[in-house]
Amino acid sequence: MLTTLLVLLAATAIVYVIVLIRTALARGALRPTGEAIAVGAAVNFFDTLGIGSFAPTLAWLKFRTNLPARLIPCTMIVACTIPTILQAVIFLALLGVHVDPVLLGGYAVALLLGGLGGARLVTRVPIWIVQGVVAAALLIAAALYAVSNLHMMPTGGAAASLPIPLLVVAMAVSFTMGALLNFGVGHYAPSLLMLSLMGMDPRLAFPIMATGGALTAAVVSARHIRVGVADIRIALGFALGGVPAVLIAALVVKDMPVEWLRWLVIVVVVYAATVMLRDAVRTYRRPPLGADGAALAAAEGLTD
Repeated sequence: MLTTLLVLLAATAIVYVIVLIRTALARGALRPTGEAIAVGAAVNFFDTLGIGSFAPTLAWLKFRTNLPARLIPCTMIVACTIPTILQAVIFLALLGVHVDPVLLGGYAVALLLGGLGGARLVTRVPIWIVQGVVAAALLIAAALYAVSNLHMMPTGGAAASLPIPLLVVAMAVSFTMGALLNFGVGHYAPSLLMLSLMGMDPRLAFPIMATGGALTAAVVSARHIRVGVADIRIALGFALGGVPAVLIAALVVKDMPVEWLRWLVIVVVVYAATVMLRDAVRTYRRPPLGADGAALAAAEGLTD
């Protein structure tokens, strides 16, 4: 199982890079900005050390780009895919042999199926719902950061597998989180919390989470790229900055104190959530548009 997953991840990475580069060539997006490369390096470096990349990436996309709200979570998933695949390979190589293969494979499949369902949903629901869910995702992330900093996270146990009833629950939750990935709700922190409460060794949660996240992100991102709901220039910048950052964090730095950085992220993320929630309320209250206004709003991502 472990060898199969590593080969699958390697093949997925190769195919995904080809698709990303071909799309960037077709759209004239082969020149990412230096800021995107730098931000991609920073968020993926600290993601590998346990900070998480979704919340800070969402905040940056909100404040430093002109992306319509509907494209923000889609672009984020596409941008984080290649670094996430690399993380999965590293965690699997280091810890995968200790994890129950049924749990590892089942969790990944459930997350993938949920992600495919959510990928269709995120491009069809009203924009104010997307904005509201993204705001909620940011607030959830901030709360989990605070819980971690206050040392209130469960310490977990020493188990490498789950009994069948808990396995079924974990897969059901994984399916739900897969759908929510498309709205910017990261699954690392909730997964770590859930698996730790179920008695899993927290270290062994990382190959489980990373493998499921990598496969789901790759498949879902391919759809977002094909449909055209992601900024390829930003995604390419994140890949260029994120890959060396993941390698440095995982193989060189490995561990460092990040508590104060989490508090800083909490402040930024809460502010971003407030702004996004305000936008959701304004969009919901927006009066019906005429034909001309509707076309303009659609171009700006304000309507379906």
